[in-house]
Amino acid sequence: MEEQKYDMHGIHRADAQYHIHRSGGGDRTMLAIIGGTSLFHADLPDLSRTVTHTPYGPAELYLGEVALLLRHQFNRPPHRINFRAMASALALAGVDRVVALGSVGSLRTAHPPGTILIPDDYLSMAPVPSIHNHMQQHVMPEIDAGLRTRLTEIIPDARNGGVYAQTAGPRIETRAEIAALAKVADVVGMTVASEATLCNELGIRFAAVCMVDNYAHGVTEDILSYEHILAMAKANTKRTETIVTSIITTLGANE
Repeated sequence: MEEQKYDMHGIHRADAQYHIHRSGGGDRTMLAIIGGTSLFHADLPDLSRTVTHTPYGPAELYLGEVALLLRHQFNRPPHRINFRAMASALALAGVDRVVALGSVGSLRTAHPPGTILIPDDYLSMAPVPSIHNHMQQHVMPEIDAGLRTRLTEIIPDARNGGVYAQTAGPRIETRAEIAALAKVADVVGMTVASEATLCNELGIRFAAVCMVDNYAHGVTEDILSYEHILAMAKANTKRTETIVTSIITTLGANE
């Protein structure tokens, strides 16, 4: 196992890494795909497992022509994902653009299961992590418009635009929570707001591809269960693999 060491002595130097990346301190640019374990089955270039040590803990990457990051590494559920370590590892690897894929619940009957949605904004009902613990810094939240445009070209049946709402997990949201979120958002999940915010802080362009695998709790009369969510995600694995391969083929080269 290849292991990258990044020794950071002093807390303020951890925040300083933000400036190193933003100012172009690295000499590599790379596309990263963030996703779940189903990506292991995709037809990807040869990738080598690497553990990167960051100021926020270790993170596991698979590196080659592109970077692959599995968000539930070390068997972590959504509410225990070390987003700061993973985003920092991507920056240290030279990643300059990220496409995050994930399963979501639909907040509207206009987005039935099977829909692919590329959000243009997000909100979070849970605390969102930051690397700026020791300096005052305000970063504009953004889902990169250029990456979104490219993704709609790669996935022509995807819906371009919509709001992603993040909740804390690991539980399914209540009917009341879903009713409230449906007034301002289109889909609900547990990861994209954190990933997008940290990528923005690190100067990494970010976009997401949301696979609607179910209606959120209470949108229809169907009874939602975790087993149903897993079954739908598994049923869509092949389509996800095809999308990932197309994204890597098209966006993997430096742009």
